[in-house]
Amino acid sequence: MKNTIARLAGALLALTLTTGFAAAQSKVTIAIGGGSCLCYLPTVLAKQLGEYEKAGVNVDLVDLKGGSDALKAVLGGSADVVSGYFDHCVNLAAKKQELQSFVVYDRYPGLVLVVAPSHTNEIKSVKDLAGKKVGVSAPGSSTDFFLKYLLKKNGLDPAGTAVIGVGLGATAVAAMEQGQIDAAVMLDPSVTVLQGSHKDLRILSDTRTQKDTLETFGGEYPGGALYSTAAWVASHEKETQALTNAMLNTLAWIHSHSPEDIMAKMPEETVGKNKELYLAALKNTIPMFSETGKMDPKGADAVLAVFSVGSPEVANAKIDVSKTFTNKFVEQAKKTTGMNSK
Repeated sequence: MKNTIARLAGALLALTLTTGFAAAQSKVTIAIGGGSCLCYLPTVLAKQLGEYEKAGVNVDLVDLKGGSDALKAVLGGSADVVSGYFDHCVNLAAKKQELQSFVVYDRYPGLVLVVAPSHTNEIKSVKDLAGKKVGVSAPGSSTDFFLKYLLKKNGLDPAGTAVIGVGLGATAVAAMEQGQIDAAVMLDPSVTVLQGSHKDLRILSDTRTQKDTLETFGGEYPGGALYSTAAWVASHEKETQALTNAMLNTLAWIHSHSPEDIMAKMPEETVGKNKELYLAALKNTIPMFSETGKMDPKGADAVLAVFSVGSPEVANAKIDVSKTFTNKFVEQAKKTTGMNSK
């Protein structure tokens, strides 16, 4: 009888402690600008690995169609943090809206300018896009600004190229294969899907790689990051630090495991039925994931330069880029926990 009571008391104590731990965890809602895109993989993987919970924060991931929708969710108050491209922080600064990135997980943007299969022999360089129809995820998106930057860099007037929103994923692939557009700025796994069907697919610019990124921008160009309003970051330092710790541990895990290990941890619905294709795309993407989580100030400057080309509003806004990001949470994490994989 005494043993039974002792076991019941122990179970009750464990339940109380567990409940207390759960209650102590802060809840944070992260809006993702397209969870199926490999550029956002670290945010989803951190959830799969339990890194958010280990860091002491209860995270709810909300998957939206694109980065602009994720941004609207935070600005509208239905989410706390965006998992999306850092360039929105710079773009919104021109509108006097203070957004701040606190950990970077993509050191390269992963944007790929691809020629439609039926136009491979006709379009051999960026200059050949004059007067053509080029797909982007949506007008005013990161893909759109990247296209305008490349056009201007190659001596073309961006206004001379028709920009058409084709989304990401299957819709973009369909638009390319059906000849609705002549080229497109795409992201993986869509690029690898096209390459799987069209071995001679022509790629004009591939910022999944360090070489092309450096040649295009003159330095690293940050892509995906966790960011929020500067006010939220300032008033939620505990949660911001926890999210940073979780992301750094996830990045360390990525770089210490095989692509097969990473794929095995991802949700089945994200991987899809064609695992070989997903694995190939993942192998192409892994080099773009950050190893440090830090923002390269030169990379932030490059983002401003790109957006200044496509937006007179940004060019004339006299933006202080240093206010659009902070490395203090990454630096604090390294002081206290390091970046050892778990």
